[in-house]
Amino acid sequence: MEPGAWGNRTTVTEFILLGLTENIRLQPILFVIFLFAYVVTVGGNLSILAAIFVEPKLHTPMYYFLGNLSLLDIRCITVTVPPMLACLLDHQCRVPYAACISQLFFFHLLAGVDCHLLTAMAYDRYLAICQPLTYSTHMRREVQGALVGICCTISFINALTHTVAISVLDFCGPNVVNHFYCDLPPLFQLSCSSTHVNGQLLFVGATFMGVFPMILISVSYAHVTAAVLRIRSAEGRKKAFSTCGSHLTVVCIFYGTGFFSYMHLGSVSASDKDKGIGILNTILSPMLNPVIYSLRNPDVQGALKRVLTGKPPPE
Repeated sequence: MEPGAWGNRTTVTEFILLGLTENIRLQPILFVIFLFAYVVTVGGNLSILAAIFVEPKLHTPMYYFLGNLSLLDIRCITVTVPPMLACLLDHQCRVPYAACISQLFFFHLLAGVDCHLLTAMAYDRYLAICQPLTYSTHMRREVQGALVGICCTISFINALTHTVAISVLDFCGPNVVNHFYCDLPPLFQLSCSSTHVNGQLLFVGATFMGVFPMILISVSYAHVTAAVLRIRSAEGRKKAFSTCGSHLTVVCIFYGTGFFSYMHLGSVSASDKDKGIGILNTILSPMLNPVIYSLRNPDVQGALKRVLTGKPPPE
């Protein structure tokens, strides 16, 4: 603590993260588990990126968005897991105020882009299945870039709004955060000024970053389902649904854990349950995405085999 700009108050210069457990015997085990999860996540997503890069069949809008999603997953898990691993090694976690606010900003920025990128992927599937004759026109390269740019812009505004709003709060009392990374609800608990406006901003942000995208995804897939059911061939219906199944699985995991994290804002108290949901949201979802997208996709599987064996793609 040090004297601050608010009279005789003291301001917090660092936060102490309690992490996943205070049991020193468990910390080495958790370190190995989460290091493994991190390596698997980064390796899996880099493999997907390599497969998309080397396989001409995968140079399509759907895999352009998937490549961006893999990049986001790598960055998102890197924001939270390496600092947590360092804390597990040191058996303590002291985070400077500026570093905590920076982590919060980048986490919300990347997670927000993830939300809207999944929406863009649903729109891509809608165009591909419901409007196949005009798909190449509507989803040309400029449109793909514009959609990713819009996703980044909306998320940047949301993350910046929350970061500025929390940076003007007074932190003059306890500085112990019951979580393994810096996030809004546990930090609200430590502020000695009113967080009413921040809570309202968080609710509005959750609506724009979660509810609206989920509505758009649902509308897109309602049209997709109706179009697929009109296909007479059972094989045709199966093929159409197979291109959407992976994306829907990822959407359910991502939004399911996200809503649990941020839609119970009647009480912003942090708890062990919140840590568990945080693990699902920040670690499990990025780790499962490469598995989900390659499990039932022969094109991705073939490209991954060529990447691992060093064989060139077929002419």
